[in-house]
Amino acid sequence: MGFAVLVTTTLPFTSASTIERPRSVPHSAKTRVEIRCLSSNFDVSLSNDEKLENNASMTGGAYDFKGATTSLTYELLSSSKKITLVRHGLSSWNDESRIQGSSNLSILTDTGVQQAEKCRKALADISFDQCFSSPISRAKSTAEVMWQGREEPLVYMDSLKEAHLFFLEGMKNVDARRIYPNEYTTWREDPARFTVNGIYPIRNLWLTAKEAWREILSAPGENILVVTHKSILRALICTALGLAPERFRSVDINNGGISVIVFNKQGEAMLRSLNMTAHMYNDHVYHY
Repeated sequence: MGFAVLVTTTLPFTSASTIERPRSVPHSAKTRVEIRCLSSNFDVSLSNDEKLENNASMTGGAYDFKGATTSLTYELLSSSKKITLVRHGLSSWNDESRIQGSSNLSILTDTGVQQAEKCRKALADISFDQCFSSPISRAKSTAEVMWQGREEPLVYMDSLKEAHLFFLEGMKNVDARRIYPNEYTTWREDPARFTVNGIYPIRNLWLTAKEAWREILSAPGENILVVTHKSILRALICTALGLAPERFRSVDINNGGISVIVFNKQGEAMLRSLNMTAHMYNDHVYHY
């Protein structure tokens, strides 16, 4: 195996007017540093795992991402997966600034239906194998609009339901802040510590999200659409990236916002896109 050595050479300083090399080396001498390789046969061999496979995915300047993140499945998937996550359109309680949680009383507004239609058109060129949706009305209605014209039936999953927020559900934010100042402040500023009778809704949501991922990733197909709610979407994205419940509010998703996560066969996630909303403002169609 070859090796390199460091060679230093002290050279005298010469001005533009100096022609001859001075016999003594002044204090202003410069030092030149060279690195010489003593062998032209220096060989760096890669293990089989390090070599680029023909079908390795490229992401910018990087090749593949095997072993770069934590697996959600701890077992090989049948294939890599591309998961498109969509938040439901504007609901009646969104419009009224009410806390929704898992309540089924908040329904999709006319604006929400239009947003769902915009999502459908924006994803019209994507060949999805199947669609999973929360069974709660506002998400279910969004999924029905988006999935119309597709052959496969919609699949409703309880693990995609929104977080249960107990007595806060249905309350306007201003009223909840006034009537339950301590609980509301904790919910807004430190949701991972928000608790009702010993139950931590957001911590429980992390467990629910992991369950949802197991169901989604074990399903057949490589290109899957998921339509659900803001809080569970936050949990899905954070659990995929290995983020704790304390990071709950570090991710935000608009009504009709689209995010894309890719999983390799080892069940490791890579976030490709977060909260895309260009389609809400023009006729943008996504290709990925």
